[in-house]
Amino acid sequence: MTAPEPFRFPIAARYAGMESSPLKDIFALAARPDVVSFAGGIPDPALFELADVQAAYDWVLTHHGARALQYGVSEGELELREQAARRVSRHLPTTAEQIRITSGSQEGLFVAAQAMLEPGDTVLVESPTYLAAVQAFSVHGARMLGVETDDEGVVPEALEQAIREHHPKFVYLIPTFQNPTGRTMPLARRRAVAEVLLRTGTALVEDDPYGALSFTGTTYPAIASLPGMAERTLLMNSMSKLMAPGVRIGWIRAQGPMLDTLAVAKAAISMQSSVVDQLTVARYLEVCDLDAHVARVSAVYRERRDAMSAALAPVLPAGAHVTRPEGGMFLWAALGEGFDAQSMLAEAVAAGVAYLPGWSFFADSPDRSTMRLSFVTHAPEVIQSAIARLGEVVAAHGGR
Repeated sequence: MTAPEPFRFPIAARYAGMESSPLKDIFALAARPDVVSFAGGIPDPALFELADVQAAYDWVLTHHGARALQYGVSEGELELREQAARRVSRHLPTTAEQIRITSGSQEGLFVAAQAMLEPGDTVLVESPTYLAAVQAFSVHGARMLGVETDDEGVVPEALEQAIREHHPKFVYLIPTFQNPTGRTMPLARRRAVAEVLLRTGTALVEDDPYGALSFTGTTYPAIASLPGMAERTLLMNSMSKLMAPGVRIGWIRAQGPMLDTLAVAKAAISMQSSVVDQLTVARYLEVCDLDAHVARVSAVYRERRDAMSAALAPVLPAGAHVTRPEGGMFLWAALGEGFDAQSMLAEAVAAGVAYLPGWSFFADSPDRSTMRLSFVTHAPEVIQSAIARLGEVVAAHGGR
């Protein structure tokens, strides 16, 4: 008797071939004790304000325990929307009614895609861009097209040409301390991009999870805050990189009828974000000095960026281009012709160091010589030792 074939669940075409993902692989590498991983933007847990977070949870459960453990509303709890509005209002006047709470900005991207995209729609993104945004938009049937960038971000002339040629549903940008490159758009570039979007009548999804992590004290206005842009922008923020990534709380700032659509899309995806986490973040923002905490963390990150930049300089090939971010969590190295960062990864891991190959951050036409390295997780001495080992792998591939 022939044994029956093992049962296989039907898989949607949009997930075909996705048995794994770069994000899943990031966390797998980070969990290996024998590997120094620069692959993920994973904050150093030693920097968490554990006592303050614990006190906020204790206060919520003591004073609002029954409510915190109950269902909530899709828009988000009022206390948190008020706190989020206060933070956004530093650059862009915002009310609690203009905030929609999400389970991190990653869910925010999925909510936005659910609310706006139809199969076959085009989305324009920076080249390169955040890989999980490409995933979120692609699984909704969108066609991703990368737009030319330089050291100041997306090139306005290239953006306008792409808009007029491809008629995108929206443009997705990370203007400040971009993931994966660490680049930041100066104010003049932001204004030029806003002018293109206004002139062409195009919507913007602006992702800003890193903007507060400035190494110089300089902060940058959201593109959404420029004249005429608020009504056509979904501005996304997250507490993951500022407070703690395990607290999956972020928000979208929008206005007009889109607010109702976002709430409906959120309800369809997850009903609501965790009420106890929302109330805890609201309490934390009310009584703790988040800005002081972020300043302390940013000072540590700056030291680690300096350590990584200094360690990379002597070990990369002469033609390599490496960014030097003024904030955030990542730098980007393009090794140049003849290098393939993906093919080098297994040898690097065997040497006890990991990075994320850059090809996965491109919507199209990937540069396979690129790699993203996060400098925030490890102390300078660990960074220096691991980069030296990585340099040996790079040198071995340079002669091939």
